[in-house]
Amino acid sequence: MSLLQVRDLKVHFPIRSGTLFTRQHGSVKAVDGVDLDVPAGTTFGLVGESGCGKSTLARAIMRLVEPTAGSITLDGRDLLGLSERRLRPVRRDFQMVFQDPMASLDPRQNVESLLTEPLRAHRIPGGSVEHARRIRTLLEVVGLPATALERYPHEFSGGQRQRIGIARALVLNPKLVVADEPVSALDVSVQAQVINLLKELQETFSLTYLVIAHDLAVVRHISDTVAVMYLGQIIEQAPATALYRAPTHPYTKALMGAVPVPDPAVEASRTRILLRGDLPSPANPPSGCRFHTRCPWRQATRCADERPALRTLAPGHQVACHFAEEIAAGRIPPSTTAVSSAAAAPAAASSAAEPPS
Repeated sequence: MSLLQVRDLKVHFPIRSGTLFTRQHGSVKAVDGVDLDVPAGTTFGLVGESGCGKSTLARAIMRLVEPTAGSITLDGRDLLGLSERRLRPVRRDFQMVFQDPMASLDPRQNVESLLTEPLRAHRIPGGSVEHARRIRTLLEVVGLPATALERYPHEFSGGQRQRIGIARALVLNPKLVVADEPVSALDVSVQAQVINLLKELQETFSLTYLVIAHDLAVVRHISDTVAVMYLGQIIEQAPATALYRAPTHPYTKALMGAVPVPDPAVEASRTRILLRGDLPSPANPPSGCRFHTRCPWRQATRCADERPALRTLAPGHQVACHFAEEIAAGRIPPSTTAVSSAAAAPAAASSAAEPPS
């Protein structure tokens, strides 16, 4: 059973002009018709390049940004149908880990105050003694000593600050944790530690994760299901092993091709798909398939005129491409200008997608 269900979610930001008499003349379609199902106890990974709308989607699910349309259901409750007053007690069931741990922690509060504040705000019973015991136990679980309670955010390393942010998200015993780029601001040496910590905490507290990232290696390591987002829409979704073994959508193929292979012989001989051009503006997205302006497999029919629906190719594997089967079978080859040897064009590959950290 899905803990989180998102249906046809849209987040459009109006474009206005004028100072005294403002008028709207368009909108930025940051999220445009997204469907998600996140089963309880699993990790759902969401990837895409910068500007695709993945962080806006996360903030909309958290009700930090008000959606334009659609529905968000958490454990059977319609979050968009709740007023602020009725939403407040429900917020303890879904918490967020932010990308920048330093920016998300109040520099004027010590760790004890930061972790106690959610308990007081939600009037969690138990009193100061029980609250103190609870936050000390949680600090130990995330790998920080009890002496950290009296210290301030600037006294910690980036990895330690993110552990504090994770502890703050867990102090209310949530069912769902939305992690927006949880390791992108950290050193590579620390990223694996935080990812392993998240997996351990999931097992300990039976958590459900929605992990937003651009690092494909991170998402592969932690996720059960992965969705790929492009220009405000989900264009492919599959179990993590299936998606990384056999990506189907042209954009997903390009993303996977940009990931370095830790074998010089394989890296030198493999080919990769190079995307031409820049990401179109979400204020004026292309008609039909939104990827057709950069797609090496685009066809003269359908691609520019008809928006592809997210359809099922195999159990659990969905893709939004008119010609997915033909591309997978090799009946439609890519443009010759889009295929390059990894050894011949290492610099050009960087334009294919946002490279992994």
